[in-house]
Amino acid sequence: MFDARLRIAAEPALARAARWLDRPLITPNRLTGLNLVLGLLSAALAAGQWWLPALAGWLMCRLADGLDGPLARRRNHEAGVQDTGQGGFWDICADFIVYGATVVGVGIGATTAFDAPWLPFLLVLFSYYINGTAFLAFSSIAEKTGRQLRDGRTLSFLGGLAEGAETVAVHSLWLIFPGAAWEIASVWALLVMVSGAQRIIVGYRSLR
Repeated sequence: MFDARLRIAAEPALARAARWLDRPLITPNRLTGLNLVLGLLSAALAAGQWWLPALAGWLMCRLADGLDGPLARRRNHEAGVQDTGQGGFWDICADFIVYGATVVGVGIGATTAFDAPWLPFLLVLFSYYINGTAFLAFSSIAEKTGRQLRDGRTLSFLGGLAEGAETVAVHSLWLIFPGAAWEIASVWALLVMVSGAQRIIVGYRSLR
């Protein structure tokens, strides 16, 4: 819901960070790989009920995810080349793996430590599946028909009630308050399902 405004507000800081990170050993794809490793580590730590280290891993993985795109755009601009899409493909694959793994990790940790029910976490995964299907299908068809949403990213992202900023916040909350993780997951699943319905409706209408 806030992603577009946050991207505009954070763009100068991200550009400065990308300039500082622009070193031979640091590449956008390696930052994406770091995002994946840190996300999986966060999931494993949550499953083991190491909540604060899991939170640190989650926030660092999101930071790496926020920096790979600006660095890629900086490199492409300096080299005078167009984006091939390879980095965007790698990035979205890493993100989906991290999102799914962290839900499972928190679910394991919460059910083991607090006897929380599994159903809310399964509903979160289901709602992620709906949203992923909607925006990936839209992006593919929009590319084919020349109706891309151009905002600097590789894929055409349909906005919705639940976007990246909200995901970062909610995944952080259930690591800060693991005893209430299943209640947070219940509300989050509902919001993400509403967001999925939004994306399906908006995408369908946009492709008429």
